[in-house]
Amino acid sequence: MYSKAFAPEYQGELRTVLGVNSSYEEVLTAAREVRRTAGTPLERARASLAVGEANRRLGRVDEAGAAWRESYRSAREAEHRGAMAWALWSGGTLARQCGTLPLARRLLAHALELAAGSGDRIAHGYCLAGLAETGRIQGDYEAVAAMHEELLAQARAHGEARHIVWALSGIAQMHRNTGSLDSALEMFEESVRIATDGDDARGRAWSLRGVADVLSAQGHTERALALLSEAEAICSRMNLTSAHAYAHKMRGNVLYRAGRYASARDVYTQALVEFRAIDEPRGVVLSRLGRVKSLHFLGRSAELTRRELDDLEREVDRIGLGHARKTIEIFRSQMSEYDAQLSEYGTGPSEHEAGPSEYAAA
Repeated sequence: MYSKAFAPEYQGELRTVLGVNSSYEEVLTAAREVRRTAGTPLERARASLAVGEANRRLGRVDEAGAAWRESYRSAREAEHRGAMAWALWSGGTLARQCGTLPLARRLLAHALELAAGSGDRIAHGYCLAGLAETGRIQGDYEAVAAMHEELLAQARAHGEARHIVWALSGIAQMHRNTGSLDSALEMFEESVRIATDGDDARGRAWSLRGVADVLSAQGHTERALALLSEAEAICSRMNLTSAHAYAHKMRGNVLYRAGRYASARDVYTQALVEFRAIDEPRGVVLSRLGRVKSLHFLGRSAELTRRELDDLEREVDRIGLGHARKTIEIFRSQMSEYDAQLSEYGTGPSEHEAGPSEYAAA
């Protein structure tokens, strides 16, 4: 049995008025008022943490950066290790979102040290989760798989729905990226069920996106698109800016795998605009990669494609996106074979022609 999802980043007085499904504008209004009237440094630290997290999830990077630093200064003034850990967790999460993964790891490692001596079990779990997610994004699965499993066991032991959803989704993503589609689908679907039962709308949206990804890889295009529509509706209703852009990027992936390259190009372009608006480099890189692959199958010259892939490789290496780099390498190896087929047949696939299955599945 799992508890209803809750948001531990909303602390002190805010915990009584905000919940996991509160809109981020609502969070900002409440947190700014508490910060304005805060009578102690600890109250100010907790309110600034909420301000930072709401701004981060809305893609307001500068405001989020100022808020987590203010939270840390106030927590240090209060000599409260737990609050200091939460502030650094927020800063590390923001750094990861902005594509500065080495900084994210440093901040999250320091946060974990502070949390370990604070007695705040949830802060410790969130900091460990942040490190695990950063390593997963970098493609360092061997190093972080045990962290994910440990966090899942802890979350199940305490019946924490939101954290179970996070851990399950992370493990599922690693299974999906290493080709274990059946186990990935099972985990993503369990994550959807737990998020639904826990009334965690954001977790449900992310989990639906994962299910759609796996179903698409298995050839179930229309089912995947329908699930993404449901996830996008949740993101739109809750103003989940980053999650909405990632759902659009995934829609591009689904259309690309189905060989609907013109539609995929258009959706990737939409996602690219959204990611640039919130200054999220990882999303920008992934959307650009999807778009350049789609453009190649729509007849763009190999020279232009390779030139953009070169630029993307430099950006991927700068950020440290291991899985994306492998994707680029695989696509490069496919291009020569595809171009040979293109020369033989004299034309590329149309909007509704999938082309060779190994390309559509990439």
